[in-house]
Amino acid sequence: MTFTQTGDQTIREYVKSWQNLDADEQLALFWFIYKEMGHSITPAAPGASTVSPTIAEGLFNQVKELEDEEQLQLQRDLINNVDTQLTREYGSLGDTTKLLFWYLLSQGMDQGTIVSFPANYQLSAESQQLFESIKGLEFQQQITLFRDYVSPMGAEAKAGAEV
Repeated sequence: MTFTQTGDQTIREYVKSWQNLDADEQLALFWFIYKEMGHSITPAAPGASTVSPTIAEGLFNQVKELEDEEQLQLQRDLINNVDTQLTREYGSLGDTTKLLFWYLLSQGMDQGTIVSFPANYQLSAESQQLFESIKGLEFQQQITLFRDYVSPMGAEAKAGAEV
């Protein structure tokens, strides 16, 4: 994997706290972050690479074609590092492309093409506290946190013709 964790201890602690939540709560926190801060993440995620948007969109389009429950399961599988073809495809992406993929998923939730959370969903107290802490980070720290969070997800690509 291309994952290299930041040396920033605060970011590392936030990532660990996030990863310690159950998969659905991790997804919910990411959704709330997107809803609150998506406007500021927009320029950082898509503009980072000239190749990654096409690759991220290709994987996103595969997910978009799945049934709602399958979309949700894929997101859980990514968080839990389950080994499937789609999680291996994700695992072969670079860190910036992974971040862009999650941004596209969030946009899809917003647009109704990806399964979303119920409108009345409430974060747990632990997630809400982490959310408030993340909002207090500087922009570049937030982007580093998001990259460090999404980077280790998925499964390792297999050697040879298998993805």
